[in-house]
Amino acid sequence: MRLQPASFAMAALLTAMVAIAPLSTDMYLPALPAIGAHLGASTADVQLTLSVYLIGFAVAQLIVGPLSDRVGRRPVLVGGLVVFVLTSIACLLSNTITLLIVARFFQALGACTGAAVGRAVVRDIHEPKNAARLLAHMGSAMAIGPLVAPLIGGQLTAAFGWQANFALLTVMGVLILILATLTLPETHTRPDFSALSPRRMIANYTCLSLNRQYRTFVLVNGFSFAGLFAFISGSSFVLIDSLGMTPETFGFAFAVSVLGYITGTQLAARLLKSNEIEHLITIGGRIGLIAGLVGVLTAWLAPASVIAVIAPMFFYALSVGFVMPNSMAGALGPFPQMAGAASAFMGFIQMALAACFGAVVGWAYNGTSLPMMMTIATCGLIAWAFSLRIKQP
Repeated sequence: MRLQPASFAMAALLTAMVAIAPLSTDMYLPALPAIGAHLGASTADVQLTLSVYLIGFAVAQLIVGPLSDRVGRRPVLVGGLVVFVLTSIACLLSNTITLLIVARFFQALGACTGAAVGRAVVRDIHEPKNAARLLAHMGSAMAIGPLVAPLIGGQLTAAFGWQANFALLTVMGVLILILATLTLPETHTRPDFSALSPRRMIANYTCLSLNRQYRTFVLVNGFSFAGLFAFISGSSFVLIDSLGMTPETFGFAFAVSVLGYITGTQLAARLLKSNEIEHLITIGGRIGLIAGLVGVLTAWLAPASVIAVIAPMFFYALSVGFVMPNSMAGALGPFPQMAGAASAFMGFIQMALAACFGAVVGWAYNGTSLPMMMTIATCGLIAWAFSLRIKQP
């Protein structure tokens, strides 16, 4: 049975597809210190399992997007989910940090199809403003996974060890693969047979890069998300190793930022009824800038306080909830004939920036929250600066 494009079931499946990527990062966050202890790895090496995942995710999208423009959304998604399942098994069987890093890189190749193809499907079936609304609701629903994932991951790590997180990801991948295979219709009805031509790919990405409005949407999105990923990358070490939280309770602190993101996406979806997406992105940029600067101040004044970390992160994550769905819709809207390429290039920039700033957090970590909060504030400042460059309608 194929799902109807505008149905609730279709939205739910797309949400599950896109959620694979954040679940693959958030679920095992409470296990990062345990992985380091079990495999004899440093903090920077363990954080490479996050950064390398993002690098693989970013690079793969450059191929996955055009591939879905060429052969259709369904076959690309199904193939990617198969890769995700196999590499999740490889992650849980890894017995050295090197093997885990390699497995995470290839796991990202499979996970990226859910995000790249899912966003392209949204563009296939909706015009920009409705796409922004759907992406906002999807973002809110999708955040339920990261909200509970660290809680589940902490319990799994405490009860069964860090490998249990990857066992659960394997099961989830199998379930989504079955549902997608049985129910997802092909939404890309006019395949671009030259989409995989190297000359065409270079031309498409050059065209996108030279489009000022697209470039601005993508950079606002990328730097905003990079700040959030800096927290994702460093939060377990700051909150568990530095501030003394347990893996079981870490998830509750992490959930505060997820609630901020949910709040932001819901507010943005409601405000879309009377505001244009460009205005909401500007609002989000301002909130992110203020939250980042406050985070640096509280980290300096109260270095031993959990509240000093998670309170500013609530508002920074809220700003990301404003920025991300609207900037995605704004970037993809003008390019219906190469939505896959536009989605992929946006995802590449987003993940590449996140990988860089996540690595910075690992290298700069000094046992306090200050390097992480300074990185987040830097991302917020740059995102805000680019938000001012967006042309208002």
